[in-house]
Amino acid sequence: MKDLLGFGDLELIELSRKGDDQAFGVIISRYEHQIARTVIGMLGDTDEAEDVGQETFIRFFRSLDKFRGDSTLGTYLTRIAINLSLNELTKRKKTLSLFYKRSKDKETMFDIPEPGDEFERSDKKEIVDKALQQLEPGFRSVVVLRLVEGYSTKETSEILNLPLGTVLSRLSRAQEKLKEILVPLMK
Repeated sequence: MKDLLGFGDLELIELSRKGDDQAFGVIISRYEHQIARTVIGMLGDTDEAEDVGQETFIRFFRSLDKFRGDSTLGTYLTRIAINLSLNELTKRKKTLSLFYKRSKDKETMFDIPEPGDEFERSDKKEIVDKALQQLEPGFRSVVVLRLVEGYSTKETSEILNLPLGTVLSRLSRAQEKLKEILVPLMK
């Protein structure tokens, strides 16, 4: 077994193109956590998120010959993960109405504790994750890339293939929406 950990991404891709499964395994181990964070940020910690994470690497493997190196491998894989996540959200939207629950005079997908309820830090994280899931997919993808994954605005723009101004606008609007959802709950 050869040591491929010190190899660069482009070298690993070239070896993978030649059929070296170990090289592709190094790519997976190098990027699986990044892709998992992105997909979970988009879909929540669900079975579908795990499937989309795996599908990201399957899609990349099938299209190894198409990778030209115009962006970093991490950016390229993140773009695949975001696109697959958006596809999954579209599928969910079709069946989502089955899971809605009446809450007072509006529909909601989940029960958020009323202000004043006691909850621990993990509960706060869960509430933030659920609030994130309430954002429209286009806004959620910007928030996940910029605020969860830490990509720059320019990188987010490139990954999502959106103008810089659109990314900034969506980020601002998403933050306002999250603030509306979260401020009453975090008091």
